[in-house]
Amino acid sequence: MSTVSAGMLLFLIMDPLGNIPLFLALLRNVRPERRRLVLVREMIIALVVLFVFLFGGQYLLHVLQLKQESVGIAGGIVLFLIGVRMIFPPKEGGVFGDSQGEPFIVPMAIPGVAGPSAMAAVMLLANSNPGRTVDWSVALFVAWLATAVILLSSTYLYRWLGSSVLTAIERLMGMLLVALSVQMFLDGVVAYLHPVR
Repeated sequence: MSTVSAGMLLFLIMDPLGNIPLFLALLRNVRPERRRLVLVREMIIALVVLFVFLFGGQYLLHVLQLKQESVGIAGGIVLFLIGVRMIFPPKEGGVFGDSQGEPFIVPMAIPGVAGPSAMAAVMLLANSNPGRTVDWSVALFVAWLATAVILLSSTYLYRWLGSSVLTAIERLMGMLLVALSVQMFLDGVVAYLHPVR
């Protein structure tokens, strides 16, 4: 696989366009002057996590005695809980309850950008051709940079979207997240029960 192909693959897996409604919903109750700072912080955390998995993912799973399937199952459960709360937000307001809080690491950095699929993809790239670590690093950084630019631009949508439109997008994204999480969970279970020999 070429560096360009790897970058495109990682960009599609990070799914910045699909993450825009989720990120907008999560940042809705964050003070306007802090939204960009929170986004930059979460994107940097996601990049660090993906590089950790690129260089040491297999070692980390080995030390913790975790299988890759476990990461997929855990990611599916987290996304399911997020999706349900988006569809049925708590009465105290906001998708995640505390209207005064701001997201930290979960769910924007993980699993929003650095999700189980992205972690598995960078580990697969590293294992498929260990001698091309520099190429995979460039591909990961370029894909992350393109994702960051798109998601940082999403804050301007606040000026154009009303609360009703944002709420509708939030509910729709919740439904998609629930469906995606169930598929991710089932894929993890199937892979665990029927490992490739």
